[in-house]
Amino acid sequence: MKASDYKALYDQVDPLSGWDFSKVNCVTEGPDLDIYREVRKVCRKSDLLLDIGTGGGEKVLPLADDVLLLVGIDQDAEMVEAACQNAADAGAPNVRFLKMDAERLEFPNDFFNIVSCRQSELFADEAARVLVPGGRFLTQQVSEGDKLNIKQAFGRETGKPGALRDRYVRELMEAGFRDIDVIEFTIIEYFQSPADLIFQLKHTPTLPDFGQSDEHFEILERFIRENRTEKGIRTNMERFILTARKP
Repeated sequence: MKASDYKALYDQVDPLSGWDFSKVNCVTEGPDLDIYREVRKVCRKSDLLLDIGTGGGEKVLPLADDVLLLVGIDQDAEMVEAACQNAADAGAPNVRFLKMDAERLEFPNDFFNIVSCRQSELFADEAARVLVPGGRFLTQQVSEGDKLNIKQAFGRETGKPGALRDRYVRELMEAGFRDIDVIEFTIIEYFQSPADLIFQLKHTPTLPDFGQSDEHFEILERFIRENRTEKGIRTNMERFILTARKP
């Protein structure tokens, strides 16, 4: 395919409804880690769970049966609408999705037993405020080395490795959290087609301005040619999970 073909493909890929990337065909190799699996480990049937930056709710909805009440918030109204529809489709009566800013949580002090935050900006003071004493906070974030070969191909800065992790650990400590643990992991990804990769780049902040220049598609053509393997178009997913406890 030529650069012009990739540009045409960019215009054809479907719009995003919620943070649902289930339509993206991608084979992975590496540790099978996920924040919601870690959240489930600490859930009790009597718990109230808050999920910050919930998107379309697809990731957190499976936890509805593990808690008394699940509340998901997102600052995007379309995301919240999609999440409410997904909850209705799942028949989950103990789930509420609300439009809300994570920096100003509209909940009482000491209200939730667990707060989770997946790839959304972290406000440690607010998370600590709404957690009960002994409550647990868990977050999964994107590390600087995520999609490293793509960023390098486009000449983008990656940032100092571990800078975001260290910042969030420091902010959690300053907010009073204790027993802070860090889990870091890298997964190799193989996107099965150019359309799958373009969908990913179009709907994530990996390259915030992707598609706004004809040169982008020339770079993309070279990248795909140089990173195509028998398993797919190779890149990486780099993440870290932080868990902490409010004393």
